[in-house]
Amino acid sequence: MIELSGTAYLWLKAFHVIAVIAWMAGLLYLPRLFVYHTTAAAGSEASETFKVMERRLLRAIMNPAMVVSMVLGVILLLDLGTGIWTEVWVWAKLILVGALLAMHMLMARWRKDFADDANRHSERFYRVMNEMPTLAMIGIVIFVVVKPL
Repeated sequence: MIELSGTAYLWLKAFHVIAVIAWMAGLLYLPRLFVYHTTAAAGSEASETFKVMERRLLRAIMNPAMVVSMVLGVILLLDLGTGIWTEVWVWAKLILVGALLAMHMLMARWRKDFADDANRHSERFYRVMNEMPTLAMIGIVIFVVVKPL
């Protein structure tokens, strides 16, 4: 385990929250782009514009924000000591963070499918997938703030 000063812990926590907000923004926006992209004909100007937007969102915002979120999250967890691992809320939160990571990876694959003009999903599918990160985020916030378990 590590020991951060109180000030260092607060700064790392602040940057962790900032990174999570940026990552969540991408997780919420990318499937919305997919919804609109499904209505654009392959090879059309609109489709090509969506491809650029999706690639830039994933590579320039979502991927870096995810990495920073994970790195700072691990550091913050290590600072809390070994006793934290007996807390059920931590495990519940980590399971939901794993769900966000899985969603991120799925979105990266779907982005590649769109880039290859090989989308296999409907507009409705992406509308439903657009809600999944929100549900995970709600659970994470409740587990971290309220600690019901």
